[in-house]
Amino acid sequence: MKPTIPFGSSENPFKRKEFIGQRIKKRYDQFKSLGHKHGGVYMFTSPSYLPIDPEYIKNIMQRDFQYFMDRGAYYNEKDDPLTAHLFNLEGQKWKNLRSKLTPTFTSGKMKMMFPIMIECTKQLLDAMDEFYTKKQAVDVKSILSSFTTDIIGSCAFGLECNSFTDANSKFIEYGKRMFTSISKSQTLSQVIVLASPDLGRRLGIVITPREISDFFINIVRETIEYRRKANVVRKDFLQILMDLQDTDKNTEGALTIEEVAAQAFVFFLAGYETSSSTMSFCLFELALNANIQEKVRNEIFNTLKGYNGEITYEAITDLKYLGQVVDETLRKYPPASVIPRTCTEDYNIPETNVVIEKGTRLFIPIYALHHDEEYYPNPDVFDPDRFSEENRNKRHPFTYMPFGEGPRICIGLRFGLIQTKIGLVTLLKNYRFSVSTRTKIPLEIDPTNLVLSPKDGIWLELERLTD
Repeated sequence: MKPTIPFGSSENPFKRKEFIGQRIKKRYDQFKSLGHKHGGVYMFTSPSYLPIDPEYIKNIMQRDFQYFMDRGAYYNEKDDPLTAHLFNLEGQKWKNLRSKLTPTFTSGKMKMMFPIMIECTKQLLDAMDEFYTKKQAVDVKSILSSFTTDIIGSCAFGLECNSFTDANSKFIEYGKRMFTSISKSQTLSQVIVLASPDLGRRLGIVITPREISDFFINIVRETIEYRRKANVVRKDFLQILMDLQDTDKNTEGALTIEEVAAQAFVFFLAGYETSSSTMSFCLFELALNANIQEKVRNEIFNTLKGYNGEITYEAITDLKYLGQVVDETLRKYPPASVIPRTCTEDYNIPETNVVIEKGTRLFIPIYALHHDEEYYPNPDVFDPDRFSEENRNKRHPFTYMPFGEGPRICIGLRFGLIQTKIGLVTLLKNYRFSVSTRTKIPLEIDPTNLVLSPKDGIWLELERLTD
């Protein structure tokens, strides 16, 4: 793809008008229309590789993973400790930490945290009732951001965030700041670390605002000190990290406070925005498709009858059609629309004479794959039947990757899905949703956000089912 100076194939980062996933899709469509299985784009002055064929993508994500283990993301343990988390780390450091944290996200650990998640639904319903009583449309994105903040604040930091009632919640404020528009000086720093992470480290660039870094590190330090002194044991993510500290305390690889804070921080970032956006997009589609909404609701009522009307871990896993609805939401609105990788050794693409050179950036075009008519006819239509077992098995598995795939698949996918389903079940068993005069159709996607999210919220009308 012919580049232009100085941004290559990229958009001017100081004047973003298009979400990155949609922009990469245009490149993907151009290559595919010419019959190419892959192509090259420029990120600034760096040539980058864009795979189109699902088999090539499978090679990168799974079969030949050892060549593409690293994301090429910026982290700086010394100057910006919160960036040194599982999502960003590379090589042996990533391997070691991944193996330590993998047991954290088993179904057993999810069951352990389940009651904490359920406890947070009470404030969610109280907030919705207030909007309903006032007969006001509700911005479900805003409400659900408070819900996911409360869940993750509780599960990751052991804190009651009270995001629904505390207008000055630092968790909400800092969560929004990490994902939304940034100053021009911050944009310049991000451009540098994106173009050359090594240069960013040599320059000591800090991309996490200092007050945010101090806030999260201090919370983790104070909570751990309090728990150790008072012998408090809680069934949450922070406790699991503390147990890891205790297990490894006399070894070289023992987690420092900063490392614990970095993992709790990425858990917060990864779960806060992605799950709230997914639930919001799902409710938007259900408001537009009343028949699908009723089908989901009927499944919820029928399933919960077998569990005395209670939302249990087992009930959530029994909701097959809700699972299809969530899958279709993640297809149409994948939070991670592009997954970056870096080639760690020269790699010969099988059955070609093309070599991806060491150090080359790659972009896995998730949004483009999810909207490709070859795999998803009429991709803009919301159709949960695409994810019936029969239809799912007809597709190449590497055409649907909302959580990535292979050894670097999102470690918290179970947590994210359970959190999302708990929120949706809680709302759909109590309310019917419809579009409002304030609902933007079609939705606008925020071009400046790091993950796919709606611009200006998602406004819906409520009807309480108990009336």
